[in-house]
Amino acid sequence: MGTIVWVVVLVLVIAGVFYLVNQSNARKARELDDAKAEARRWVERLGGQVMSLTGSNTASTQAMADASERFTAAGSQMEQARTIPQARLVTQTAMEGLHYVRAAREAMGMDPGPALPEIAGQKQAGAVSEDRQVSVEGHQYAASPHSGSGTPYYYPGGMVAGRPVPRGWYSEPWWKPALVAGAWGVGTFLLMDAMFSGMHGVGDYGMGAGDAGGDMGGASDVADTGDAGGFDFGDMGGGFDF
Repeated sequence: MGTIVWVVVLVLVIAGVFYLVNQSNARKARELDDAKAEARRWVERLGGQVMSLTGSNTASTQAMADASERFTAAGSQMEQARTIPQARLVTQTAMEGLHYVRAAREAMGMDPGPALPEIAGQKQAGAVSEDRQVSVEGHQYAASPHSGSGTPYYYPGGMVAGRPVPRGWYSEPWWKPALVAGAWGVGTFLLMDAMFSGMHGVGDYGMGAGDAGGDMGGASDVADTGDAGGFDFGDMGGGFDF
């Protein structure tokens, strides 16, 4: 009799474990489907913008090229997404693209549309709050809260290779090598120190050349979506659908 009881208990335990595993797998599948659906929604929004909006000046054209690049990268990531973190990365990439679209609209004097959610590291990095020009190793660099002929390159803000790059417009995209390589060069540390030290509203730039050694091999905290390529599309009808 005791043996029968133990067999029944064992069967019930096995059935219970099987049920819990199935429930867990089903829950994870639903969560993945939800994350992929959310990512797809943002990618579609970005696609609608890059296919209908065309830049009218240097700054807006460059911003739309970066937005288009993010659209291409997000589409590639979407095809490969098999986990919830991968699906969320797609969402972040698409959102970043929409921030470029918003910047392009502002550069053209258009209504930028509704506010967008912050992307990873954006709040921590802060924003360029004043026009600034610096010379580093004989090269001139500029940063500004606004687009202009001297500052046609936009960055939405975020952490790059462990360091904050503030949201703003720049004379050149000096952060791109770190996005690709995942590490900063010593010269760029000097540039960041000169460009942002003492500027209100940006991240912590209390660094010097001696601080670079500990960060040279740091991995990028921002997923590189391919800053070196180009995507280009755009809203000839003037509307927007963020």
